Amino acid sequence: MSQFKPPALLRDPHSQSIVARVGIRSARVRRRAAELLAASEDIIADVGHGVRLLVHHTPPRGEGNGKDAAMLHGWEGSAMATYVLSVSDRLWRQGYRIVRINLRDHGDSHHLNEELFHSCRLEEVVGAMRWTQREFPRDDLFLIGASLGGNFALRIAAGARDSGLDIRRVIAICPVLDPEQTMHALDHGSRIYQLYFMHRWRISLERKKAAFPQRFDFTRLEQFRTLEDMTDYFVHNYTEYPDLKTYLRGYALTGERLENLEVPSTMLLAEDDPVIPVASLERIARPDCLRIETTPHGGHCGFISDLKLNSWSDQFVVRELERT
Repeated sequence: MSQFKPPALLRDPHSQSIVARVGIRSARVRRRAAELLAASEDIIADVGHGVRLLVHHTPPRGEGNGKDAAMLHGWEGSAMATYVLSVSDRLWRQGYRIVRINLRDHGDSHHLNEELFHSCRLEEVVGAMRWTQREFPRDDLFLIGASLGGNFALRIAAGARDSGLDIRRVIAICPVLDPEQTMHALDHGSRIYQLYFMHRWRISLERKKAAFPQRFDFTRLEQFRTLEDMTDYFVHNYTEYPDLKTYLRGYALTGERLENLEVPSTMLLAEDDPVIPVASLERIARPDCLRIETTPHGGHCGFISDLKLNSWSDQFVVRELERT
């Protein structure tokens, strides 16, 4: 168990989850990352099969350290999310090249591909990693993901050999373990998370409709009051999956998914995460190359260590990368 001990005022999981993303901390991170953002370039990456993803590339400072850190954000977040910028800036100042990848229909990318995003679109994110490896072949490649991005990162790592990827290490912060359990937590836990994700998803779908007005009609989505009902409708009408359970199992990390993992990988989870039930860890395969760290506190991708709103998980990522 990791030694993350936030002050009493920040031990509540909802405080951790919310404070880490918005308000004062968000403004501070963006100010601190101003130099990183100014040095970044937006690239439309061809990731195969006609799919294009929006990537933000930041060359290393000076000569760099010969290491690339690819970043994957969570569902309805983006490569501009506070937690992505925070750790990206930290690593960039240590000499890393930073490649922040937007998943399909995240960030300002809804117009790039006609088909909708869903969480089983693994191959195109693998394609983004291949693109990174081709563009910077002399560098060591590392992959860091948070929430759904952490889930993608571990699935990519599990198939890295077959995909022709040479990833030195993967770090997943609060990865989605069992999507069915996460959906239940969102629908039956604090309403703030359910309302937040449903609101963000509806905004995203409206942006998609604006990009392809003849293709989509999302009027019926307004009638749904739970993520489960909304996702069930989405699966039946906009994916190739026969039912909701099949879709959710398609990106679960439970069962045998990580059994053949060979890339050194680390999961960091909080026992009080209101979105990711850590009980699902009991159903995760544990190959020798996988390390799992848990903390009593931290919320969902929070891990704010003090009243100055510094990130303990940023330090954790740095320490884990130094293991390589």
